[in-house]
Amino acid sequence: MLQVLSKNRGWIWFAAILILFLLCSYFILSKGAKTYLPYDSHSPSPTGIKAFYTYAQKEIGGIQRWEEPPSKLSGLENQLLLMVEPYSVPNQEVMEEYIAFMDQGNTILLLMNNPDSMFGLNTIYTEFPSSEGQIFKEDSKEYRAQNFSPVRIEAEETDEILLNDEQGTIALKRTFGQGSLVVSNTPGWITNDAILKEGHLELLLYLLQKENQELNMLLIDEYIHGENSGSTFATTYPQWFIIIIIQGVLWTILLLWNRGKRFGPILVSREETVRFSDENLQALAAWHIKGKRYQDSLAIQADYLKFAFQEKWGIPSSKDWLQRADQLERKSKTIDPKSVKTFLHDLTNILAKEKITKQEYMFWSKKLDQLRKEVEEG
Repeated sequence: MLQVLSKNRGWIWFAAILILFLLCSYFILSKGAKTYLPYDSHSPSPTGIKAFYTYAQKEIGGIQRWEEPPSKLSGLENQLLLMVEPYSVPNQEVMEEYIAFMDQGNTILLLMNNPDSMFGLNTIYTEFPSSEGQIFKEDSKEYRAQNFSPVRIEAEETDEILLNDEQGTIALKRTFGQGSLVVSNTPGWITNDAILKEGHLELLLYLLQKENQELNMLLIDEYIHGENSGSTFATTYPQWFIIIIIQGVLWTILLLWNRGKRFGPILVSREETVRFSDENLQALAAWHIKGKRYQDSLAIQADYLKFAFQEKWGIPSSKDWLQRADQLERKSKTIDPKSVKTFLHDLTNILAKEKITKQEYMFWSKKLDQLRKEVEEG
C-alpha cells in the first residue's frame, strides 16, 4: 500500500512540475516582445504595412491576405495582387504562374526597391539618388515624396510611364495578355512609418486604381514573405502549438524513462557470455604477457591439456608426454600419426626450458590450443 502511495505521489509531483513549466513557458512567450518581418500586413511596427491594410478594409473593401502559391490564384478577372518587397526573386516556375494570373485579365502591383529580374524588368543605377524630391505623374502633376531607391526602371516602348523624377522612371505599367503589371521602386511609401508623409498615400492609391475602377478583390501577397523566403517550423505554426509539441515530446521521453524503456542494441546477458571466471583468465593472461612469463603460461596450458586427455580420451594425467604417443596416434585427427612422437618430444623439450621467447610461446600455444579444441569438441 505504501509503495502504491509513493508511486502516485511521485506522479502527482511530476504532473505539477510539468504544468508549472508549461504555464511559465506560455506567459514568457505571450508577454515577450513580438518581432515582425518587414512589409508584413500583420505588423504594427514602423516597417509593417498593417496601417494600409486597415485603411483598405474600410475605404476600398474586398481585401484579403494571400498566403497560397500563385498556382491557386482564382481565374476571375479584375483582381489586383499587391506584392510588397519580395524577400527573394521567385523561381521561373512561380514567375510563370504569376504571369498566367495577369494573362487572365488581372493586375499585379509590385512595390520593390530593385525590381531587376522580376517579370523581365531591367533597372539602372542612378548617380545621385535623392531621398526627397519632386515626383511627376503622367499628367505632369507634381508631388512631394521620399524615394530612397538607388535604381530607376528601364521602360520599353510599349510601357506606360506612370511616375518619374529627374533621375528617371519610378513607376510604369506593362501589359501581360489581358492584364497588366504595375511596378514601382517605392515600397517604403506603404509602410506604417511613411504612408501618411508627403504625398505617399495619394500616389499609392493612384497606382492601385490605375485602370482598375471595377476592381473585384485586392489581395495582399504574403506568400512571397514566407514560402519563398525559407519559412521554418517556428514561423509556420503558432507558438501555443509549438509549446504543446515540445511538451508532448518531453512527456513521452520522461514517461518511457520512468517505465524503464531502453534505446539501443539488445545486449546479451552477462551470464551467457562469462564462463569459468572469464575475467580472471583474461587478467591472468595479460599478467603473463606483460611480465613475459611465457614459460609459466605454456606450462599451465600443457597441464590443462593433460586433464582434458584424461577426461575425454581416458589417458591418465600422470603419464609423461612421450608415454601418450600410442593413444594420440589412434585418437588425434589433427596430428599426423608419423609425427606424433616428434611433436611430443619437441613439446617435452620446450617445457623443460627455463625461459622461452615470445615467438616460441606463440607457436606452441597455438599448437596446444588446436589440440585442446580437438579433445574438447570431439
